[in-house]
Amino acid sequence: MAVQRLDRIDLLRAAAMLWMTAFHFCFDLNFFGLIREDFYRDPFWTGQRTAIVSLFLFTAGLSQAVAVHQGQTWARFWKRWLQVAGAALLVTAGSLLVFPKSFIYFGVLHGIAVMLVVARASAGWGAWLWPLGALAIALPFAAPQAIAAWPALEVLNTPALNWLGLISRKPITEDYVPLLPWLGVVWWGVAAGQWALRRKPSWLGLADPAATGARRALVTLGRWSLSYYLLHQPVLMGLIWLGMQLR
Repeated sequence: MAVQRLDRIDLLRAAAMLWMTAFHFCFDLNFFGLIREDFYRDPFWTGQRTAIVSLFLFTAGLSQAVAVHQGQTWARFWKRWLQVAGAALLVTAGSLLVFPKSFIYFGVLHGIAVMLVVARASAGWGAWLWPLGALAIALPFAAPQAIAAWPALEVLNTPALNWLGLISRKPITEDYVPLLPWLGVVWWGVAAGQWALRRKPSWLGLADPAATGARRALVTLGRWSLSYYLLHQPVLMGLIWLGMQLR
């Protein structure tokens, strides 16, 4: 089956990218001491982070539903997966230089790399993905009580296992996107994509070669999201630093 891009998924991903850029710009201003905000505890910022990550992962699920529907081979899947996994390693290396005490070892790209494999393998589960997604989202809320009741489960808080998300203490890291609850969002994205492809394919849109202006720019951004993700923070931090030197 011919591979066909669906513009509305790219537009949704572009919206997440722009929101993330605004969020990170404010975070960088705080990092350089130009503003004073608590990005780790203030609900205004933590709520935005949750929404941005949710949008990213939901679109990842949508994309997997479309890829499977269009007959994407496992070989093509692994080619793209290696790009995501390689980018995750670059994020770890870069964050180790900037935040040596709180570097990113399982952030959004690390989580996406693991969740893409699970999503691809479970894409045939159909409507079961809805309740399984709800279960994945709910399980982390029960983890603190379970760990308190059974001290042996404290091992789930260690770096070797905290990527699962069944924790009672958040690790010290600049970005943390564990398997649970976020796999639930990806599963819902897959389920929503499969439903739309069956019932309302027009909702996902079609590539419009005649698109111009802002729409074309946003679609392009959505299609190059991985490259943009890797580059936007060094560029933002570099521009802020340069602005401070010129002030």
